[in-house]
Amino acid sequence: MVKNKLALVTGANGHLGNNLVRLLIDKGIPVRASVRNIKNKEPFVGLDCEIVQADITDKQSLINALQGVDTFYAVGAVFKLWAKDPKKEIYDINIEGTKNTIEAAAQAGVKRIVYVSSIAALNYSSMPTKESNGFNPDRRDWYYNSKNDGEKLAFELAQKHKIDIVAVLPSTMIGSIAFEPLSASYNIIKLVLDKAVPVETNIALNWIDVKDVAEGCYLAATRGKNGERYILANEKCLSLKETTQIAQRLFPELKINLPIALPKPLLFVIAWLMELGSKINGKAPLLSIKDIAMFSGLQQNFDISKAKNELGFSPTGATKAVEDAMLYLMQNKKTLAKQNKGSN
Repeated sequence: MVKNKLALVTGANGHLGNNLVRLLIDKGIPVRASVRNIKNKEPFVGLDCEIVQADITDKQSLINALQGVDTFYAVGAVFKLWAKDPKKEIYDINIEGTKNTIEAAAQAGVKRIVYVSSIAALNYSSMPTKESNGFNPDRRDWYYNSKNDGEKLAFELAQKHKIDIVAVLPSTMIGSIAFEPLSASYNIIKLVLDKAVPVETNIALNWIDVKDVAEGCYLAATRGKNGERYILANEKCLSLKETTQIAQRLFPELKINLPIALPKPLLFVIAWLMELGSKINGKAPLLSIKDIAMFSGLQQNFDISKAKNELGFSPTGATKAVEDAMLYLMQNKKTLAKQNKGSN
């Protein structure tokens, strides 16, 4: 039984990590929260948890953080879809991090790992996709490659070291408590509210409330079967147009226009120009050629019956997740703006 035994959450100042720490505390579980920057205490104000420094690229720091830990929630990873050198800045870090994570857990005597993978590691050749379809054969994106290869490596090393491991594969997480800088997923909702999504890309997203994913992680720790993977998502995705329509309904005073539909060839031109700008300013483009090639027209719909039946996973629904996320961002606009100013 996980209750009352020490749990470690890596990446504990991130969107999922911080909400997971809060959930575990609410359930009466002693929590150790690890962060790369120990000075970043704001996400833990008022929380009864131990805060330690650890980095997934530093195995010894993980071994130190894992002493006396029974259940290890391996959340920490690089989550971004763009970088100047994506292999070095995304893939290599996530693969090294996975190796260090499992080997450190083995050395520290951890009993069980909940490994946070991603829907990026799923095969979309038949829809709705499910865990048994296997891994994603599309190798065009370094973040996707890191989640595919990282999850495989995690299973291999856990089996080698005889550690129980369960993988969870969340979709696009939004909602609940967040701190600047916002996650890439949450930032999309902010862009909609800021009227900064003028073009319909035909990209659909499977929105999920981060609190549901945190609950799914806990359920995986307590009920998940060793060596299994579980999708933590909603069954149906929403297009950016549908997402914008929710914003229009909630906040008519903002007078948000629907994104304009453009032919795909023109979208590629716009993406090319945005990427050109990114090479100059070093900032991630709002849209990339790869985004259009890989995701335009892809319906991210899932068969979540395995997580429902084996874990008792019961998400609130994509529309509700979007509504709650938009309300949170609007209600906390000034606080987030102040945080953003302070982080720059």
